[in-house]
Amino acid sequence: MADLIQIARSLFAPGKGILAADESVHSATARLASHGIPTSEEMRRQYRDLFLGAPGIEQYLSGVILFSETLLEKGNDHKLFPTSLSARGILPGIKVDLGTEPMSASLEELITQGLIDLPERLVKYKKQGAAFTKWRAVVRIDGDHLPTATAVHENAKRLASYVKEVQMAGLVPIVEPEVLLEGKHSRSRSRAVIETTLGTVFSVLEEHAVDRASVILKTSMALSGSESGKKDTPAEVAEDTIAALMQSVPRQVAGIVFLSGGQTTEQATDNLAAISQKAKEVHAPWPLTFSYARALQEEALTLWKGKEENVPAARAVYLARLAKVSAALG
Repeated sequence: MADLIQIARSLFAPGKGILAADESVHSATARLASHGIPTSEEMRRQYRDLFLGAPGIEQYLSGVILFSETLLEKGNDHKLFPTSLSARGILPGIKVDLGTEPMSASLEELITQGLIDLPERLVKYKKQGAAFTKWRAVVRIDGDHLPTATAVHENAKRLASYVKEVQMAGLVPIVEPEVLLEGKHSRSRSRAVIETTLGTVFSVLEEHAVDRASVILKTSMALSGSESGKKDTPAEVAEDTIAALMQSVPRQVAGIVFLSGGQTTEQATDNLAAISQKAKEVHAPWPLTFSYARALQEEALTLWKGKEENVPAARAVYLARLAKVSAALG
């Protein structure tokens, strides 16, 4: 496992983080359409190349989470994306879950699919250049009745099975139990659910006897629900987020990365800066960084509009945002 620990830790190189470029075909299509960009397989490739092929990203990125389609695509440099990323010192990763479906025991909640043929897919992904993986579970807050303990525990069991398979395949696992921003809940409720969810996940991981030292946690920040009408200050977000993590995350994990999940680009940047500062103040035991998707890409997509002549300007904005998010790490 020593190699896996080393790979996991390398994703936390100072000032660097992870780009989440792992939208499914459906999600990528919707994302492009929301910017008025016509969608096709080739347009999805160009969309990936806009971000993965940009010169200079290696200053700010230690890894990129890809979708299975992207592992097999080539950039405008005619090299496979994983090959091109690796040549610049950026580790290619892969989303390995197969999305969510309603849970039979609680139809308002979601359970993540993808364990059945996972071992075979992991062998293939490793051959195609992946060094790490990600599995996302979804936790929904609704008043006091959601999430249910059943849903949290079932998703934790699947995360643990995923981690076991991934480590056996010689890859690094990122576990992402995302507590959703949607809802009317308070920030303190978000903090409590994050604590409970992460406490359950790491308890179940321990039962499965996985090596926590090569596990990376991808987590939500503690935020008031999007329909609560409350705008949290970065200091408030940092206080509750770090408190939840200190309460529920074992010190042995390789590190923690944050998702931007529904925040604006500026919110995600400012909240990360406050969290990084708070973590230093309380001597948090793990390295922290970002694993953002929309928060890194949105400004560039707005400029790009799917047109080749807009690529230089879009990439300049993208690199400027990467620099700001990197600086937020302190």
